[in-house]
Amino acid sequence: MSETSTVNSSILLSVKKMLGPSADYDVFDPELIIYINSVFGTLHQLGVGPEEKFVITGDSELWSDFTTEGEEIEEVKSYMYLRVRLLFDPPSSSFVLSSFKEQIKELEWRLQCKAEEIIDPLGE
Repeated sequence: MSETSTVNSSILLSVKKMLGPSADYDVFDPELIIYINSVFGTLHQLGVGPEEKFVITGDSELWSDFTTEGEEIEEVKSYMYLRVRLLFDPPSSSFVLSSFKEQIKELEWRLQCKAEEIIDPLGE
């Protein structure tokens, strides 16, 4: 998948695809939207994304509406998947749960470092 198509894909539909439900199965959409918006709130606090807090209301919001940073978007998508997965369908294995939490911590650190670099690229 090219960077353009990745950035121009629906946030809700791409998260659903990562979680498993098909795009047309919308029973869990309201719950997923709440979880996705909760993760966007965390990303906002980390300094990632637009200045204004970002929320989705359905499947029309695209990753490019959140950020146009091609490198960053893949980390954001991984972070989004892991956080939503823990809220929506947590793993039953304590080892998998621990692994998810460690990956989340590392992605938060990387995303926050990247956000601070963008805010103050010279480190001043």
